Amino acid sequence: MIPGYFFLTKGVGRHKDYLTSFEIALRDASIQYCNLVSISSIVPPGCKLLPKEKGLRKLSAGEITFVVLARNATNEPHRLVAASVGVAIPAGKQDYGYLSEHHSFGQTEEVAGDYAEDLAATMLATTMGIAFDPERAWDERKQLFKSSGLIIKTANVTQSATGDKGGLWTSVVAAAVMLP
Repeated sequence: MIPGYFFLTKGVGRHKDYLTSFEIALRDASIQYCNLVSISSIVPPGCKLLPKEKGLRKLSAGEITFVVLARNATNEPHRLVAASVGVAIPAGKQDYGYLSEHHSFGQTEEVAGDYAEDLAATMLATTMGIAFDPERAWDERKQLFKSSGLIIKTANVTQSATGDKGGLWTSVVAAAVMLP
């Protein structure tokens, strides 16, 4: 199967059991009813990003569903966790794009999201021969990448959460869900 569409989703879950907190995070992301298969980071040529609600309508319970999944968890009270998926889509319809996963502790949702988006855009830029200084700030490189005319869209989906004060497991997920 070569995906023609994908959508982004995220969720958070808390429970005394690690696995159940992950399940609750998948429920919050609305993908708990699928058999998830993790894949690597390529957006096929021409693959289109759909709104989450439209993508969810294309799924069926029990379906084998390919995802680029970022996940993280903690049972430490007040510990900040984040999971993020970054997206970089090329302008050329014949070119492939990138998805990146980032899992962090101590990063805000914005910082983790920017990092994941930067990872995806940098991977795409290096395959397209875009010259850039990796030491420059992400905002500067983002403008350079888009002004090159070779990268049309970058985005991220990120979920962060603070560990439960009572020590329950806190799980976060972010996913790019691939569809035929």
